[in-house]
Formats: sequence, structure tokens, C-alpha cells
Amino acid sequence: MTPFHYIPGSIPLLISIPHAGTSLTKEVETGLTNEAKSLPDTDWHVKRLYQFALDMGAHMIVANYSRFVIDLNRPADDQPLYNTATTGLFPTTLFNGSPVYKDGQAPSAETRKEYLKQIWIPYHQQIQSVLTQFKDEFGYAVLFDAHSIASCIPRLFDGPLPDLNIGTNTDKSCKSQTVTELKNYCLSQNYSWIINGRFKGGHITRAYGLPEQHQHAMQLELAQTNYMTEKPPFSWDQKKASQLMPVLKNIVTLFYQSVAEQYSQVSE
Repeated sequence: MTPFHYIPGSIPLLISIPHAGTSLTKEVETGLTNEAKSLPDTDWHVKRLYQFALDMGAHMIVANYSRFVIDLNRPADDQPLYNTATTGLFPTTLFNGSPVYKDGQAPSAETRKEYLKQIWIPYHQQIQSVLTQFKDEFGYAVLFDAHSIASCIPRLFDGPLPDLNIGTNTDKSCKSQTVTELKNYCLSQNYSWIINGRFKGGHITRAYGLPEQHQHAMQLELAQTNYMTEKPPFSWDQKKASQLMPVLKNIVTLFYQSVAEQYSQVSE
């Protein structure tokens, strides 16, 4: 199994989907608890939600392996991204606090080093390679990191999560003009939203959102109740999804066009 699936496009926009993978290694699969075997913390159906981006000409990278093997949105040194409860590079607890592994059956440290080398590093090398290609050809690069999560997880946040959770690393991963335009759009639509709330952006947004280097990034964490059922078998809800996808398209388009227009103004 290759660590990711990459779909090339024609515009300098990369959609990253690091948590939609469901493949497991033998060591991980053997050790999972019964609760973890359903892969409850997966970003279900996210690639399907963002199919419109391919029609726009966006590039897309989608992880093949489950985050239970290795979490591609955590730093390689496994330093925590949040002061509140979270999960690490090699998760040992589910979002609800239950164990991922049966006692004594988590992969060894040596095995996990191989996951870092064979899965995490290639994914991130591909991201940087694509962003560099964008900058060489267009002068700038745009990265949109796409996620979803159950709408209620008391261990991680109080009460229901807003529908749309935009993260810009506290406005460090893209320019303030873009953040203002995102806020104005959010005010015009009907889903609940927040910018830089509980989810400010994970490692991918923070590592690659470098406006001073002409790389602009944002993360969108979606509350899953808006397009699927949140319990096994985690089914797609076409009626809800069809209402959500136009809003996602508007957000992605606005983000990309806002960055592109800033460079267009510079060149004029």
C-alpha cells in the first residue's frame, strides 16, 4: 500500500486530506480494541465532499493509512499542538478517551519509526514538492487542509462543535485580508462557524502556511453531523451533504481567489 493517493491538477491549489485513510498495518490491526476496529476517529467521506475541487483544477493528496497507524497532521517530534486534550503522532486513545489498543498490543517503537519513515515523511515530502512546483510556476502556493470530526466529543470540547471550524494558525498561515474575506462570507451563510476556535490548524497548516514564503494555508474542520451519521457504519447522508457542499465550494473558491488576487495586484 502506498502512503497516499495524489491527483494532479492545473491551478496552484492543493487539497490535503490526511485523516480519511482506513488501511491498517498488520501490527495495528491485530492490536486494536473492539471499539477502535470501527475506526471512529476517521474523517469519513471527506474526499467525496471535495470532489468539486478537482473540477476547479485543484491538486489533491489523500492519505491511505488510518491515523491509528500514524497521524499525518501531527509533528514528527510528537510535540502537542494544543494545551487541552488531544491525540499524538501515534494515537493510543480514541477521541472519547477509550484505548485504541488492547493491553500490551500497541506497535513497538521500532515499528513506529518505520511508519514515520515510510508513511509520514513521504506524505509531507509530496506536499512540499507540490507547493514548490506551484511557486516555481505561479509565484505562490495555496494549501487547503480538509478535515471532519464528530460534532460532540466532551473530552475535546464543551458542547456541540460549530458546523464550520476554520483554522489559520491564529492568522499566521495566510494574510489578514484573506481572513477578513472568510469572516465576511461566513456571516452571509446559515451554518454556525468559528475562526481559530478549538481548531486553529494542525501541523500541516502550521508547517506550510508561510505567507512570507508565498505559501498560504488554512484548515477546515467540519462537524460530521452535517453530511453523515456519526455512529457506525458512518453512512453518507446525501440530503445533508448536498446542502453543505455548495458552502464548502464557496469557502475553497474564496480562499484560493483571495490569495491569487493578492499576487495579481502585485504583478500589475
